[in-house]
Amino acid sequence: MYRKMILTASAAAMTAAFAGAPAFAGNVAQAPADPVLAPVVPVVASTDWTGGYAGVQLGYGDVDNAGTSGDGVVGGAFVGYNYDFGNYVLGGEFDASASDISVGGIDVDSVYRLKLRAGYDAGPALIYAVAGGANVQTSAGDDSGYVAGLGVDYKVTDRVTVGGEYLYHNFDSFAGTGASADFNTFSARVAYNF
Repeated sequence: MYRKMILTASAAAMTAAFAGAPAFAGNVAQAPADPVLAPVVPVVASTDWTGGYAGVQLGYGDVDNAGTSGDGVVGGAFVGYNYDFGNYVLGGEFDASASDISVGGIDVDSVYRLKLRAGYDAGPALIYAVAGGANVQTSAGDDSGYVAGLGVDYKVTDRVTVGGEYLYHNFDSFAGTGASADFNTFSARVAYNF
């Protein structure tokens, strides 16, 4: 009887020990799966350029008139509208810029431009050409001429674009001098899209 009690106690102790021990090989429970990490997907701005926009620009200008030249800071504001046809974009823009340029004793006060823009839709980038009319206001009078150039805009978000633009202007009778003037501007631009 004593022996039967020892065997029963030993069996109970072993059962308790195995029941509380962790399961190893041969266990029916599956090991927990490794965590799955989702890939990081960058936020891409919409590639549709259709809509209105307004912004500011700041840059450098250079004027050559009858053998004299001057350069300085040019900056202002612009407003426009684009229509995206898929691979290409057409639009129009008006801008007004002030300057601190003086050439041959004549101060270039401001330049106004009405431009047509035609560009290639490269997704978040718009590469475009410009053609239109320009008017320059100086301390000796004003003159009208034409403007042509190139630019690029890049969508930082759906609402904000940054870019750069080069414009060449020609005025037939700069500030009443009877001589033509060449005016080049290089501007950095930032715009809000409606």
